Amino acid sequence: MAELKTKETKASVTEFLNGVKDRQKRADVKAIAKMMRDATGKRARMWGSSIVGYDHYDYQYASGRSGTFMMTGFSPRAQNIAVYIMPGFGQYGALLKKLGKHSTGKSCLYIKRLSDVNEKVLAQLIERSVKDMRRKYR
Repeated sequence: MAELKTKETKASVTEFLNGVKDRQKRADVKAIAKMMRDATGKRARMWGSSIVGYDHYDYQYASGRSGTFMMTGFSPRAQNIAVYIMPGFGQYGALLKKLGKHSTGKSCLYIKRLSDVNEKVLAQLIERSVKDMRRKYR
């Protein structure tokens, strides 16, 4: 069974965030970090080399594979900011309609800049996803 590559590390979140070269993106991810800290009540941890994650959950699949992963997080990528909404987006359609300019993957919300979205709606989306994850995994 393959081992999960993205794991919690002891790297400094502060150093990582301060190393984001683009000033606006750095400010944006620091604001997102506060939303996630408020939603989880937990301090940030680095997951791999480029993901800032909050809280964690343990999972086990029917296949027997198990592991631990972040409950929510983000990554300031070159093209956009990836926000990890771990339950996916099926139950959040109403919030997504009010969010603003974004795209989604399976559990990734992609935004170019924070000013493209409604920050209150983004905070609500993060809060609801964390509550849903805690209900499912705790």
